[in-house]
Amino acid sequence: MIDGPLPAIGSLLSPVPAASFSALLTANSLTPGLTVPPGQHLGGLPAPEATTILALRYADGVVMVGDRQATEGYSVAHRRMQKVFPADAYSAVAISGTAGLAMEMVRLFQTELEHYEKLEGARLSLEGKANHLSAMMRSRLPMVFQGLVVVPLFAGFDERTGRGHLYTFDVVGGRYEEEDFTATGSGGREAKSALRGSYRPQLDESEALGMAIKALVVAADEDTATAGPDLRREIYPTAVVVDRAGYREIPVERVAELTRSVIGGMA
Repeated sequence: MIDGPLPAIGSLLSPVPAASFSALLTANSLTPGLTVPPGQHLGGLPAPEATTILALRYADGVVMVGDRQATEGYSVAHRRMQKVFPADAYSAVAISGTAGLAMEMVRLFQTELEHYEKLEGARLSLEGKANHLSAMMRSRLPMVFQGLVVVPLFAGFDERTGRGHLYTFDVVGGRYEEEDFTATGSGGREAKSALRGSYRPQLDESEALGMAIKALVVAADEDTATAGPDLRREIYPTAVVVDRAGYREIPVERVAELTRSVIGGMA
């Protein structure tokens, strides 16, 4: 027990400045439980897996699309999962892999970027954001060896250069910039093959969205873990764009219209 008044919160925190919000938490033993201690496991319990996500550059920025299905082995765990999120006002991040851990990582990443902006009074550069996400993944390497893999995509609009950029990552935190398009998750190979055959750099926004949705439909045809659009249940992919005006999610009504057009054209 503590006798007398409780100390102020600030006096409980380390006086040493932290390089980031997560470093501040770690320094004060407040880090969220995002890692599994060595030698422990989930007891064989299945963890939902997020599947296919993709992104591509178009004339004015970037498009990012994700299917809505999460799987547990050969079973469907969730049919309406969100896999694409804003990282900040000018960037987006999408997740594949162990769903729960991926969403926790996204929330921490969003907080880290907000923390930096408040401290510095300016946004971190787009490449700096990608490097920071890479470092976050690398710090969670013990989870990879326990089969809890998270593989994100990161994309955004660089206000300094006036163009969109795409970044992919490997499971140990390696960061790679992609020139035109990319995809990951269980249907990533099929989605990239579909994009490779039809992509061109000077797409407008509607063309880019249609091409991304079509690639997701192709991936769903070949990969059982990827869910294509479900017109009967009105389940459509999540689609976002990031351009000079910033991050914005495409309304469901427009995604539905584009989806029906794509499927009609493939019939």
